[in-house]
Amino acid sequence: MGLLSGCVFVTGGAGFIGSAVIRHLIANTERSVVNIDKLTYAGNLETLKSVEESKRYTFEKVDICDRSEMDRLFREHQPSAIMHLAAESHVDRSIDGPALFIHTNVIGTYTLLEAARAYWNELDHEMREGFRFHHVSTDEVYGSLGDEGLFTEETSYKPNSPYSASKASSDHLVRAWHHTYGLPVVTSNCSNNYGPYQFPEKLIPLIVLNALEGKPLPIYGKGENIRDWLYVDDHAQALCLIMETGLPGETYNVGGNNEETNLAVVQEICNAMDEIIPRQQGSYQELITYVADRPGHDQRYAIDASKIERELGWSPTETFESGLRKTVEWYLENRGWAERATADNYSRERLGTGEK
Repeated sequence: MGLLSGCVFVTGGAGFIGSAVIRHLIANTERSVVNIDKLTYAGNLETLKSVEESKRYTFEKVDICDRSEMDRLFREHQPSAIMHLAAESHVDRSIDGPALFIHTNVIGTYTLLEAARAYWNELDHEMREGFRFHHVSTDEVYGSLGDEGLFTEETSYKPNSPYSASKASSDHLVRAWHHTYGLPVVTSNCSNNYGPYQFPEKLIPLIVLNALEGKPLPIYGKGENIRDWLYVDDHAQALCLIMETGLPGETYNVGGNNEETNLAVVQEICNAMDEIIPRQQGSYQELITYVADRPGHDQRYAIDASKIERELGWSPTETFESGLRKTVEWYLENRGWAERATADNYSRERLGTGEK
């Protein structure tokens, strides 16, 4: 059973990035996929309508913190790889309620590692050699950059939010399970993702949907915080390449080579919407509203993705301009999806003030 076939577990597969990974695996490989997701507020099976009829796709509603259920899945499906994307991921929510982030991102990763290790220990030699545990993380574990420089795979960890601290913890667990037990792991740390099907608590869909309704477009502080933006389908391709060809014990940073201030992102969204669906009067930019900054807001993230390009041959295909245009058009054409995704649990209110 080669790495390009066989079964792969995708934890958090009903989420934004996980669903993009599954769509890519079903469309472009021979792998069978087991989507493991407990369907929290941000998990949405509607993102997988295009693959749900595939004989190579299975959904299991399971919490990765449930060891007995994870053991059952390993016994039943016999995976040759795991892509671990299940995580609480919104910084603002982590400020309001860090406990859930520690539970899912730290305890969940530990539980998954132990279930994977028990399964891997029972495999024959060939399957053990081919097995991969791919842990998907974030550039936020590195902390905040100054005006110069880029995050590399050797950058020291300095997480500044409860979210990034929980992800840093999980990264360290994965590294330790490789060093101590020999579990064949690969880790990737990515920059800010954007694209279709992103839950509207995140900046780009939030701004598009607020603009459509004539609501204020909130920008933290002066909008000068800088992020490196990565189109989600580019990221999905990179993740699958890392899972298939990455070397055990290695880390790969995945970035979009697109540094933008938050203000510039919002202005570019407004410009695109001015073209596609003009307001009756004026520009959408007139809706921009500056609000109190997020507590502990990191100033700048930027990734050096030269290692994955040099060693695995990956580079992003979308520019920020092309990817943002696709994204804005998708949200405009799929307003019903956003309404259904947020109907019961989110009304685009401000989160993460630190006042709770």
